[in-house]
Amino acid sequence: MNADRPGDDHTAASVSGLTVRYRKKYALDRVSLTLGAGVTGLLGPNGAGKTTLLRVLATALVPGEGEVRVLGRDPRVPGQRREIRRRLGYLPQNPGFHRHFTAFEFVDYVAILKEHTVRAARHDEVRRVLGAVGLADERGRRLKALSGGMRQRVALAAALIGDPELLILDEPTVGLDPGQRLRFREVIAELGEGRPVLLSTHQTEDVAALCNRVVVLGGGLVRHDATPGELGELARGKVWFSRDRDPRAVAGWRTGTGVHRNIGVPPAGAELAEPTLEDACLLLNSAPSGAPESPKGAAA
Repeated sequence: MNADRPGDDHTAASVSGLTVRYRKKYALDRVSLTLGAGVTGLLGPNGAGKTTLLRVLATALVPGEGEVRVLGRDPRVPGQRREIRRRLGYLPQNPGFHRHFTAFEFVDYVAILKEHTVRAARHDEVRRVLGAVGLADERGRRLKALSGGMRQRVALAAALIGDPELLILDEPTVGLDPGQRLRFREVIAELGEGRPVLLSTHQTEDVAALCNRVVVLGGGLVRHDATPGELGELARGKVWFSRDRDPRAVAGWRTGTGVHRNIGVPPAGAELAEPTLEDACLLLNSAPSGAPESPKGAAA
């Protein structure tokens, strides 16, 4: 571990008034939040701004407006941006594998890009991170011969080069089967014990299992910022069962048992259901775009 790794009282990253526009559409609209210790989950529908926020924090995208600090540095300043990249681990949604590389060659290539120039020490580091994700015995296999779950672990190993002080993961469990997702959860949980981790996902089960904090984005706005338990409670008393879909519900669907699960304001005497994180997210993102929930905005 690095001697100057952030502690529990350290703000690993912060944004204030962050605004990013693509033509006339706001991907992020005056977003303000801080990121501290532990695993923070980032939830929201497609187009909510999750990947844009992660790309800004990973220095892959220059923000249009607002202030950004990552590991105490300003990513707009070239020298400080390079220093952030040396100390940051980033797993993008589409890592861009070269399929003819072996697992070792791919991670070694990333290590070279991160300026690990001493060959013997670099190869030791590559072996270390492949071992950390459970791929020590697979390092000589070509990426095209690996399963989707193994390729995701190779990409995570690449993000772990240099023992980063902050880890940013964009949809790391997408496309994985249940067994692969459980393995990935184990790895991420271990990583979150020693550094701040920001995890963007559509999988509310991953958030419930891993995260001590969850931020919900919708329409480029922070809709809510709380613990998973507090988020789930927002939907208590607002989820109910009915024989037919209730037209007053903001969302509803027919379940496997034949009854409909509705979200919104239930009618008097309705059979209430136990709420989930997914229910709460659907409820939050059904609110008018100009009226988000008040975020805490505090570091976890």
